[in-house]
Parts: sequence; structure tokens; C-alpha cells
Amino acid sequence: MEELITSLINSYGYLAIFALIAIENIFPPIPSEIILTLGGFLVIQSSLGFSQVVFWATLGSTIGAFILYYIGYILQPARFKKMLCSPQAQKLGFKYQEIEKAQRWFDHNGKITVFLCRLVPVIRSLISIPAGMNKMPMLTFLSYTIAGSLLWNLILVYIGTLLGENWAMISRYIDRYALIILVIGIIAAAVFFLRKNKSSKKR
Repeated sequence: MEELITSLINSYGYLAIFALIAIENIFPPIPSEIILTLGGFLVIQSSLGFSQVVFWATLGSTIGAFILYYIGYILQPARFKKMLCSPQAQKLGFKYQEIEKAQRWFDHNGKITVFLCRLVPVIRSLISIPAGMNKMPMLTFLSYTIAGSLLWNLILVYIGTLLGENWAMISRYIDRYALIILVIGIIAAAVFFLRKNKSSKKR
């Protein structure tokens, strides 16, 4: 998998990053952490630019998330469960239990879950489905998705620049990094809402 991703990015640059991240959001088994840290490594080894890698990765994340949101929006839960429990879906790595976990996160924490879950492996993609099922307003969904994806992409691409040739190490420590990124995300969300509330009070 790593060799294929490396080959594609080396050959097609930003287009490959965009496409791979979009596909990763639809098919979670493709690891975004590998794509992004490799992109960060190539920033210091090739002509790829840091901001461009983050931009195309964020655009890919948003497109992939929108597709899952739309699937959740138009499909009845029972039919969707039947589809994901099929042998074909199982071969692609889909697990309905993960969808249920994302649904519980959404039910418990509300709309902000879309932002926070963008910082958690696997769940970061699947949270778009319960958002669609719950008919979350599109503008709100896209705002949280872009914000969470941007933060995730920024941090992982930056980690890739720090790790250099050891960028592949991220796959071994992603759970640890994900917890740190999630904490950063919670702090960022808290700061955002505090500032928003202060602005509203001033008005």
C-alpha cells in the first residue's frame, strides 16, 4: 500500500493527493496518515509546496465527506445497514459497528462531533453518514468538516516534514498522535466558541 501511494504521489503530485484523500474518506481502510505524512516529506524533498498539499488534501477530504453525507441523507438506516453488512462491503473493509459508533458520538455530542471526529482515525470519515442521516444543515456540516479536516491535514503534513525519511513511522504511532490532535481540536473548538460568544455579547 505504501509503495503504491508513494508511486502515485511521485507521478501525479497534488492531483494524486486530492484523489487519494477523497477516496480515503469514502473507503476508510486507505490510511490518510500515510498519504499526508508522505506529502509532508515530499514538501522537503521535491517541488511540492506545504500550503498546496494541505489545500488539495482538505479539498479531497471535503469532497469525500460530502459523498458520505449524501449517502446517509438519501438512504434509510435499515437499507444502509443491509448494504454495509453484505459480503461485498465486508471485503472493502466496511464495518457497520463503526457506523453505529459514529452515530452514538453524534447523538451524544451533537453537531460539534463532525468537527471533533475529523481528528479521529476511521471515525473521521464515517461521522459524515450520521450527519446526513440526521439531516444536519449542509452549510454547518461543510463548515465543521472543512475546519476539522484542515486541522488534521495541517498537523499530519507538518509531522511529515519533521519526520523526513522516517515519515512511515506515523503508521505505528497514529493512535498516540490522534489523541494529541483530538486534544488540540477540542481546545481549538473551545477557543472558537468562546470568542464567538464574546462577539455576540458585545453586539
